[in-house]
Amino acid sequence: MTTTAPATPRADTAHVIADDAEARAVAAELADAFRPGAAERDARRRLPRRELDRLSASGLLAITVPRAHGGAEVSAATLAEVFRLLATADPSLAQIPQSHFVYINVLRAQGSSRQREFFFREVLAGRRFGNAQSEAGTRHVQDIRTRLEPTEDGYVLTGTKHYSTGALFADWIPVLARGARDKLHVAYVPRDAPGVTVVDDWDGMGQRTTASGTVRLEAVAVPADRVVPHHLTFEGPQLHGAIAQLLHTAIDTGIARGALTEAAEFVRTQSRPWFESGFATAAEDPLLVQRFGELELRVRAAQSLLEAAARAVDAATGRLTDDTAAEASIAVAAAKAYAGETAVETGSALFEVAGTRAALDGLNLHRHWRDARTHTLHDPARWKVQHLGRYVLNGTRPPRHGLL
Repeated sequence: MTTTAPATPRADTAHVIADDAEARAVAAELADAFRPGAAERDARRRLPRRELDRLSASGLLAITVPRAHGGAEVSAATLAEVFRLLATADPSLAQIPQSHFVYINVLRAQGSSRQREFFFREVLAGRRFGNAQSEAGTRHVQDIRTRLEPTEDGYVLTGTKHYSTGALFADWIPVLARGARDKLHVAYVPRDAPGVTVVDDWDGMGQRTTASGTVRLEAVAVPADRVVPHHLTFEGPQLHGAIAQLLHTAIDTGIARGALTEAAEFVRTQSRPWFESGFATAAEDPLLVQRFGELELRVRAAQSLLEAAARAVDAATGRLTDDTAAEASIAVAAAKAYAGETAVETGSALFEVAGTRAALDGLNLHRHWRDARTHTLHDPARWKVQHLGRYVLNGTRPPRHGLL
């Protein structure tokens, strides 16, 4: 589908979550609420506008706002668990706010006091950040060609972005662009600003309702106080990439758990036993029991690696040095590589254990594999493994490019 989508007005208030415990409880409650409609939303590609509005109103999208600005400032461990829980229910819905939290962190790292005060107030009120970051047809993912040019009273922004998850549903679209001397900046642009066009042309086989389409920026005027010098983040030890990748890891881990849970329910209630097993139900078949045990080991290991990575990020947040930042990035890389493999394997194994009927298109059980296979293409696990090897063998710290 290709449509040019208007912004959707929403309420201006949201609940403010107090602490980590409340954030986890609210996420679990919302996951339970979102789970029953996930298959239908995916099958019909019904965009989750109502669900996102409920997510905004719950206060979950403001949980990393610093306490000094009225937020809960939850730990990375809690943030990862929130994403994992949401992804067990609906990975597309979990993916949409990933960039929202990334660009809150950009403000925390490099925003001025006035920028932080303004935008954190926006976030606490339930406003959403999208993203306009990636570009298609360039040499590689970091070949950003969108330009931020100075004017007499600010800047003008010109370019085209793709895979812009969250932009269709956003109040603000953070745009990654190059300014003077090709330095990276983030411009925070209102979704309905003149010159901004958001196109609903995402046609992925998985994560079908993320609306990760195109954003066109045609001479968009940007005030100077809406631009953040993102390039400064990478001039010293940083956790920008580790936190962003931690959330991707949580989504993959959630996909794996959601797929295994649905596979078990299907086998218990609908699968027939193989005649040679000698048992009356498929759930008693010792070969199936063994396979479920193997898959459960993988999913538990993925969750354990996710939790360990989150602890490493929290430790580095408390004492940020080159060494702690490197350890956090490496821990997240290990968790991400393993979780991606586990999500794809579990989504595929669902059919192996559930049997022929599970392949019926109307059941939409293939959404788990489609979501896993699509999401794990975000960035290659092979390079994460490469950096793990360099780190353990030669003590080489991972690079500061924001994708580790």
